[in-house]
Amino acid sequence: MEDLIIDLLAQVRRQKPLVHNITNLVVMNSTANALLALGASPVMVHSPSEVREVVDLAQSLVLNIGTLSELTAESMLVAAEHANNIGRPWVLDPVGAGISAFRNDLLANLLELKPTVIRGNASEIMSLYNFNQVNTKGVDSTADSKDAIGFGKALQEQLGSTICISGKVDYILSEQHTAEVHNGHPLMTQVTGLGCSATALIGAFLAITDHPFEAATAGVSLLSLAGELATARSSGPGSLQVNLYDELYLLNEERIRMHLNLKLYGN
Repeated sequence: MEDLIIDLLAQVRRQKPLVHNITNLVVMNSTANALLALGASPVMVHSPSEVREVVDLAQSLVLNIGTLSELTAESMLVAAEHANNIGRPWVLDPVGAGISAFRNDLLANLLELKPTVIRGNASEIMSLYNFNQVNTKGVDSTADSKDAIGFGKALQEQLGSTICISGKVDYILSEQHTAEVHNGHPLMTQVTGLGCSATALIGAFLAITDHPFEAATAGVSLLSLAGELATARSSGPGSLQVNLYDELYLLNEERIRMHLNLKLYGN
């Protein structure tokens, strides 16, 4: 899998795919910078009057529901439906799933459109399976990632989507495979939006491969790896955020082979 991730990273840097993000206001700048540091090209267009045209131009779509409004909800539904119609892959980040009826209604409608990939923390993935039975703390997880594996597998079977569960260990689930990423660092939880950046990176890899599990594994792995490497030279969350961009930019074959801690299993 290391060879594949190295090759996918090289393809992103050669092709510089355009990744359309309809994302939340808190992380818009940081996810754009993460995509640029990786080698992709971000575009942030939220108006329902123009999202169809931008989905046409872009190679993938990222939907992040963190700071919802009626306008962005409409844009997400329009963009996802159009992406399906023209065969564009898209990834859903269900930030704060379960915290309100409005959010849950939007998620239910988006799930009917069957995202290519879904990435969330344990509480979010569990809430997607059953909105009313899981406690969340704002947009932070109150469950361990391994506790959500069964819920993630059930979602994967229902939707056919590749499911990513972020946490101390990151899990990526498809019908045929399960990947575990054992990189990252606890300090990463003190910087807002790093999970959202992982979702955006998945979007970059979806743009250059027809295999969603490979794209999801590459995006989650490289964000966690860059965060771990950045933490080693950071004095706190402020410097970590800046150093993360540098580490994404500096990722190469040598650093991936030396530091990536990835396990792959067949189901």
